[in-house]
Amino acid sequence: MVNHQLFLLLTLILSILVFQSESRVKAKAPFGFSLELIHRDSPLSPFYNASLNSSEILTKNAIHSMERFKHFQSLINQKVVQSIVFPTENSYLTKLSFGTPPVEYFAIVDTGSDLTWIQCVPCTKCYNSQGSSLFDPQASSTYKAFSCDSQTCRAFGGEQCLKTNDCQYHVTYGDMSSTIGISSSDTLSFDSINGQKTTFSTSIFGCGRNNQVQLGNLGIAGIIGPHIDHRFSYCFVPRFAKASGRLIFGQESIISHPKAVSTPLVSKYPQTFYYLTLNGVSIGDKTAHPSSSQGNVLIDSGVTLTLLEPDLYSRVEAMVKEAIGKEPVQDPSGTFKLCYGADTNINVPEMVFHFSGADVRLQPVNTFMVNGDLVCMVIVPNSVNPFSVFGNYAQINFQVEYDLQNWVVSFAPTDCTQI
Repeated sequence: MVNHQLFLLLTLILSILVFQSESRVKAKAPFGFSLELIHRDSPLSPFYNASLNSSEILTKNAIHSMERFKHFQSLINQKVVQSIVFPTENSYLTKLSFGTPPVEYFAIVDTGSDLTWIQCVPCTKCYNSQGSSLFDPQASSTYKAFSCDSQTCRAFGGEQCLKTNDCQYHVTYGDMSSTIGISSSDTLSFDSINGQKTTFSTSIFGCGRNNQVQLGNLGIAGIIGPHIDHRFSYCFVPRFAKASGRLIFGQESIISHPKAVSTPLVSKYPQTFYYLTLNGVSIGDKTAHPSSSQGNVLIDSGVTLTLLEPDLYSRVEAMVKEAIGKEPVQDPSGTFKLCYGADTNINVPEMVFHFSGADVRLQPVNTFMVNGDLVCMVIVPNSVNPFSVFGNYAQINFQVEYDLQNWVVSFAPTDCTQI
């Protein structure tokens, strides 16, 4: 029987720890493969809640976006590096399998986290995984626990040894939650869209047995990085589309679109995140510039909203109001700062985000969303400090490629329902 577990976090980030895995690819075509990608709130999702209307879902996702941003902020302000996990409500999902025989999971695509672990039995304290089974190492013929004297244990940050000589890890997160378990390896496999199975053996992960957090975390790009040329891309469909997007690894992820633009990633603390440089935001012939400079925006696939530093947001909002030319109305919930009546015939202008070397042209689907009887801008102010986040709404209908060899992110306007 297939076990569907939402709270396994697929983190698309090049983890130095997991990069050291000696994975062997058994697939016939290891240099590129594609997976289906759906939003958690899509009618295609097994977690779709038909009792929630679009306004309730949008508000819920906005609240989770702000909670997630607070976690970002707490980690950025820390002087000591800690791993961190975040709420999952805003996320896009794909499928993968662990172990032999393979056990299938739904995994969250998230570029804003880096630790690798899943819940395992026996478990002294585990979160509710919505009725799905925990991973059972004893049921997998390819499972291996690392010994305390292994190089992997030392790289994993093992804090103590068990009587069995198994390597134990203990990780505390920025919100003081934690996970304790065994440093392990097992087979990781994907069913590609073309019907082929792609398998990676000896994939290193933590087998969590005392988990005082809300979700698990899987650093896929780090595990299989050498076999996918350190390259992946995704293409997000609109939230309620009855079609799936794509998560693409390796050579298949390379963008060849004539309108593709590229911008360098910026190395910055904490290295958990992907940073870009935003030079300005334009509407028509007017441009607003941020007060901060290099590496001033975090690109994140796991947060719904785009957040702008306060002064930049104020100038962008003023440009939007001028371009639309109609009287805005207040959002009763206070979630969104700029809204119009849904029955008001407004023309949402194209908005251009000027990243270093790349002008990304956002369409109305990226910047406004129906919110009950309102239409609201899904760009909001940070209101805390000069820091911005480029969220997943802004990335809808773009193929976004991460080339971690050359440290570049590329954007190509794409109908993601047709890719």
